[in-house]
Amino acid sequence: MKQYINDLTTRYPALASCAEDIDAAYGIMKECYRHDGKMLIAGNGGSAADCEHIAGELMKRFRKPRPIDSGLAHTLKSIDPVMGEQLARNLERPLMAIPLVAHEAMTTAYINDVDGLGVFAQQLLGFGREGDVFLGISTSGSSQNILYAAVAAKALKLKVIGLTGQSGGALAELADVTVKVPETETYLVQELHLPVYHCWCMMLEEYFFGSQA
Repeated sequence: MKQYINDLTTRYPALASCAEDIDAAYGIMKECYRHDGKMLIAGNGGSAADCEHIAGELMKRFRKPRPIDSGLAHTLKSIDPVMGEQLARNLERPLMAIPLVAHEAMTTAYINDVDGLGVFAQQLLGFGREGDVFLGISTSGSSQNILYAAVAAKALKLKVIGLTGQSGGALAELADVTVKVPETETYLVQELHLPVYHCWCMMLEEYFFGSQA
């Protein structure tokens, strides 16, 4: 797994300062998935798009094939030989990831009925279980709705990972691990966030679905 981080820092030398935290965050994610947990992800604006992107890479194949196990394939075919055969061939094993930015009806109802700052915390209360991971993405580290979510996550005994800009903000004080990429301007921070989370996705996929899995 270290080779993935070495490759990352070779392509993006600025991220060498984050290498230890990138690896530590990966370790938290790996343990979560080893115990059948899930990752809950939140951010605002461009970071909200990153939440969807990360979930997309984890819930299906990123780079490696992820065929379902033979037992499930057999069960699918026994239920319906035609559709089951197609499903057995096409379904891919996921790593469960839920982008908390994606539930418009629930989130807008909460914002309208209660307030906007607790919208991610409310979803964590519904979806989160002890042993899950909350990944909070905030270029400043100070997005209030992410901070509320981090507090709720800790109360629910979830691990908290922050992905921020250089300062880390208040999120770095709450998170178990914070990856603080060495930029301060929003778009430059976001440009470094993408290779970091792609690296995580590759490492997780290698661990769970690679040749040695």
